[in-house]
Amino acid sequence: MPLWQSIPLASILLPLAGAALASVLPARAARRWTVLLLCLVTGGSCLLLVRTLPGSTAFNYPMGHFGAPWGNELRAGPLEAMMALLFSGISLLSLLGGMRRLQEDITSHRQSAFCAILLLMQAALMAQVYTNDLFTVYVFVEIMTIAGCALIASRSTRGRGLASAARYMVMNLIASALLLLGIILTYDLTGHLLMEPVQKAILPLQQSGAYALPLTAVIALPVLALAIKAALFPFHTWVPDAYASATPTGAAMLSGVVCKGYLVVLLKVIFRVITPAVVLDAGISDVLFCFGAAGMVMGSVHALRQTEVKRMIAWSSVAQIGYIFLGLGLHTEAGAAAALLHLMGHAAAKSLLFLSVDPLMAASGRQGRLEGLRGAGLRAPVAGAAFTLGALSLVGIPFLPGFVSKVSLARAALAYGGLHTWGALAVLALSTLLNVLYMLRTVLLIWSPGGSPRDPAVPSPGPLCHLSLGLLSAACLGLGCLAGPVLEAIRAGLAVFGIPL
Repeated sequence: MPLWQSIPLASILLPLAGAALASVLPARAARRWTVLLLCLVTGGSCLLLVRTLPGSTAFNYPMGHFGAPWGNELRAGPLEAMMALLFSGISLLSLLGGMRRLQEDITSHRQSAFCAILLLMQAALMAQVYTNDLFTVYVFVEIMTIAGCALIASRSTRGRGLASAARYMVMNLIASALLLLGIILTYDLTGHLLMEPVQKAILPLQQSGAYALPLTAVIALPVLALAIKAALFPFHTWVPDAYASATPTGAAMLSGVVCKGYLVVLLKVIFRVITPAVVLDAGISDVLFCFGAAGMVMGSVHALRQTEVKRMIAWSSVAQIGYIFLGLGLHTEAGAAAALLHLMGHAAAKSLLFLSVDPLMAASGRQGRLEGLRGAGLRAPVAGAAFTLGALSLVGIPFLPGFVSKVSLARAALAYGGLHTWGALAVLALSTLLNVLYMLRTVLLIWSPGGSPRDPAVPSPGPLCHLSLGLLSAACLGLGCLAGPVLEAIRAGLAVFGIPL
């Protein structure tokens, strides 16, 4: 086996082992150690993409060289490599972009623990991307739940931060219980935990009509659990407070990559475990379509009503997650590819928004209300330009990823036909209009003259923040301008990801 095929395993083990060391290092050393490991994982993911994309090849990595169905295994192909590169790159830039604020918000003796939490989160994300085993999915979903709760609560030891963390924990533990029940039923019906053997056992059961009720539960429980964790409407109630309470680094990671990790697991459940044909026969696709459409509209309506900028961005995430579920609910290759493109664009744009809004607030006397940000872009032009680019991407301005993914979703809906076409086009138009109202309102506000003068006692964001904002902006522009090749790469990845639609 070539050495580069060990990259998936190294991407999990490096941050997992590195978290233990980060927890006992001094704060400054822990931060540097975390940045180094994230750089290594990002570089490895880039190499893996270069190796797997040209021939659209995928491979299984048996753990301990015990093959299926007895051993645990990892699986990697172009789509997994793209997701790993996206998640590790955004995690790295989120840490760099929020480094200055991290040192202000978290006391020195707790920063090492925070870095350990970030590395545990990274290990869980990589495991969800690469694992081919259902129980391993559950283990790392639980690790990510605990790490996410710690990210939310790390900024404060009392008040809204702890309440937000508690709400996040309750919702996610309910989802974890549903996921575990689904895995237990799957094992009881099939006798397997590896995804391909489960798939081969489920198909005959579905075709024979035996165990119809348990099989329905096997399908519904994991999908419901992952929809709750991904913040699909109406399971989104933990999102606004959680994102608003976290540090800039925590908010960027929670919105940019954590919810997306659960969506990757959902893709595996659909493509490799249950199979698209069984999902369609059970009517799950129509359910995802309807809830995705509702989330697109309701998330945008709530975002329009907000007076605090972070809560507005958080509610926008509910709407954007709806776009992804709408694409998956179309149950076509074009819909899935458009959903994945939107996932990538939203990950970059939303991280950019959460990292850029903090310097804008700092330039306005730490005011979080929208009206208090008047003129903030003039006082912090780099952050203002980055926020504008992220906002325009979510609105869907040409040459940015939001535009291309929305057009791709519309094309997929037109090809589908029937009520799905008209419903998808209607909610796309309405949600985009609402995006324009609340995002462009904020953009115009931060560039309008007036507002509070900059407090000289508030430190500037620093070069690391500007570097992070610049790279995330470049990622947004790259995803928009090179959307054609990116879509082709996504389709090539989907072709070897599992059973095609």
